Amino acid sequence: MDPSSKKRALSPEGDAAPPTALPPRPSTTSLPPSPHDTKRLRTETTARITASTSPSTLLLTPPSLPTDAGDDTPPDPSTRTALRVLVAEAAALAAVSRLYATSPGARSALARAVEAVAATQGRVDGGCGGRGGGRLVVCGVGKSGLVGRKTAATMRSLGVGCGFVHAGEAAHGDLGDVRENDVLLFISFSGRTPELLSLIPHLPASVPVLALTAHTEPSACPLLVAATAAAPARTTILLPAPILEPEEVAFGVAAPTCSTTVAMAVGDALALAVAERVYEGKEGAVAEAFRRNHPGGAIGSVSGGGGR
Repeated sequence: MDPSSKKRALSPEGDAAPPTALPPRPSTTSLPPSPHDTKRLRTETTARITASTSPSTLLLTPPSLPTDAGDDTPPDPSTRTALRVLVAEAAALAAVSRLYATSPGARSALARAVEAVAATQGRVDGGCGGRGGGRLVVCGVGKSGLVGRKTAATMRSLGVGCGFVHAGEAAHGDLGDVRENDVLLFISFSGRTPELLSLIPHLPASVPVLALTAHTEPSACPLLVAATAAAPARTTILLPAPILEPEEVAFGVAAPTCSTTVAMAVGDALALAVAERVYEGKEGAVAEAFRRNHPGGAIGSVSGGGGR
């Protein structure tokens, strides 16, 4: 067995990756023979993803890197490292897209999450019914917390009521931001971040809990297991965001890269889908909400609202 396959992936918070995360495959380190292989690179990546017969077999080691176009000189070490990160993150995004496209469980979970969040937005006549008068509250720490802040900001810009609570601050008073009509979204690659787990006993029993983690089965996610144990009638939903191989295996360091990229993409997908559901039946309403809420900068001037 390749010794690198025994390495354990670390979460953005520093703890070990869950046992249900997709298992690693050894990284490819040799350069391809041809200096003009960008087309082959795309074809190989697509073929490997397509060849997977189920989400549970989505294993993809980033392919070998092409050399610089126009000569036979391989990229310098720094450029080669940068290219490997870009290739690995692109492959991870392709794989998670396939997961949601081919897995009935993942699609169902995403649809349920959209309905749960949209149902809190009672002030908008989106036909969602449900709880109303609430909002989505995103919670995380570390790099996952930064992903959560971006997800919450995107939600707000699209006219979806949303806030972010840092787990550390939540334990010191900010838990008051989570109210009975809200939905809580935890973001944690490992799904067992201690700061998040410690909050669960103090949540209102009526608050649905969503978890965006590397797990692919809800029963294996400690956050959802704890949320159900604390309130058996609580709605819990897993939004899977696995990566293809541990970052320590891919790059020799456990710095969050592919994991945070995939998590942010799933958060973006949720935000756009919720906004469309909230404003369903109102043509152009999502774009209008964005123009209204984002009047500044280049985006605002282009969209007529007034920025990135």
